[in-house]
Amino acid sequence: MRTRVRGWRWRRSPLRRRSDVVEAWTVLAVAVLMLLGAPLIGALVGRWAHDDARAMAAEQRSERHRVRAEVVSTVPDSAPTVQGGRERSYRVTVRWTEAGGAVRTATARVPAGTDKGEKVDVWFDSRGRSAPAPPDESAIWQHTLVMGACGAGATIVVVLLGHSLVRRVAVRHRLAEWERDWALTEPQWTRRRA
Repeated sequence: MRTRVRGWRWRRSPLRRRSDVVEAWTVLAVAVLMLLGAPLIGALVGRWAHDDARAMAAEQRSERHRVRAEVVSTVPDSAPTVQGGRERSYRVTVRWTEAGGAVRTATARVPAGTDKGEKVDVWFDSRGRSAPAPPDESAIWQHTLVMGACGAGATIVVVLLGHSLVRRVAVRHRLAEWERDWALTEPQWTRRRA
């Protein structure tokens, strides 16, 4: 039966090597970095991503305008399916009346299943081309959470890779120290001459 002694690397012992102490401090540093560093970096990355996404959304809102338009042409009758996380949309002709009373017609993307004559919201850029809607607040928060989680996850991966590297070097040094000490001790135990 194996007995586990906790904290043996921290205690004074003739069997403890310098590599044991280095490994013990490394384990402590890894625990602190994973419990405090990873969430902090995740929060910082999330905050940066949130600010960046809000600025991008504000820029897109200033460059694009939404129009309530009537679908003029027929939309294909296929059922809406999800492709790449988005509902399928089709290019159709839409018509709307501007504030001055002028009637305008353009081609825009509308969701599948939209009927002819139905009113839909479409977005256009400054050149009058159909554009996707700017991200709303929920899309900004989704982006923030994903980026924050990726930042925290990347931090954890880097910390664990660093720990495995330090541990590998510590094991190599520990074995060399044991080999050196055994070379001094072996003649006393085996009665052989070194």
